[in-house]
Amino acid sequence: MTVTIYDVAREAKVSMATVSRVLNGTAVVKEETKKRVLDAIALLGYRPNAVARGLASKRTRTIGVIVPDVSAAFVAEVVRGIEDIATMYEYHIILTNSDAQVEREVDLIGTMWEKQVDGIIYLTNALLPEHVAAFESAQIPVVLCATEDPERRIPSVNIDNRQAGRDAGRYLLDKGCRRLAFVSIPGGQSVVADRRWHGVQGCEGNTPFVRIAVPDGRYHTALPLVREALTAHGIDGIVADSDELGLASIHAVQDSGGQVPADVKVIAFDNTRMAEMVRPEMTVIAQPMYDFGAVSMRLLTKLLKDEPVENYSVTLLHNIVERQST
Repeated sequence: MTVTIYDVAREAKVSMATVSRVLNGTAVVKEETKKRVLDAIALLGYRPNAVARGLASKRTRTIGVIVPDVSAAFVAEVVRGIEDIATMYEYHIILTNSDAQVEREVDLIGTMWEKQVDGIIYLTNALLPEHVAAFESAQIPVVLCATEDPERRIPSVNIDNRQAGRDAGRYLLDKGCRRLAFVSIPGGQSVVADRRWHGVQGCEGNTPFVRIAVPDGRYHTALPLVREALTAHGIDGIVADSDELGLASIHAVQDSGGQVPADVKVIAFDNTRMAEMVRPEMTVIAQPMYDFGAVSMRLLTKLLKDEPVENYSVTLLHNIVERQST
């Protein structure tokens, strides 16, 4: 049979209110009484019902985290940052995978509300009116992680993606490239990718730019698309929107009989371990992946505790890590 708080109170010969005070630390309890309660808990194997305690306090100490692909190296690094800060502030996370499907993302927001999470960290590509409506309906604090709301309605943590795209394009131009391609998911599907594309296009000069749209943003889908573009457009420099797409770009050049960086130079976004595993090792726009998660979780704790927040749109720094692919 399930052991209840009543059983603990009876064993310790105290009131249920006293057991509750010991469990929650909401009031001072005599050490002798506290020891009796803790001994009774150990003897009976009592485990507090987190759901019931959450209903009583209107706090469950849980945070919902919605990600597009839990297996992605980038996501793993971000979630690690979320988890570390959540643990520091005594929160637990519920991690869910959306497969970057808008309908599923909206459904997951509703599911998080039903589970009575205290807040949501949202890490995915799109931010559409459907998402914003779901957040507003849930009426719980939300932080966008590694993405942003163009209208700045929702708190966010990101880098300056337009500037990062400009930095990547300018870097390749300075290396002598004259026909650049940007490899990413299609336009309109990601605020972040679109801002980087605008940044690449914003480089000075009359350099032609090509956007290679990869529907799912995956390696195997990108490989033939990049190969085809190399032949069609005479590309000599590639900015890839992720390490995975950068890896596909390097292999596409090699499959076509070219060499990286002699024939085509490649720079990618992220700086996961993948960037150093490929040969040649990949130059990257390094994103502070762990900090994305850590700062997002810290911002969310401030919102939950009604602490002062100086900036609801936090911009972290990026930098170029130069390796052999350029």
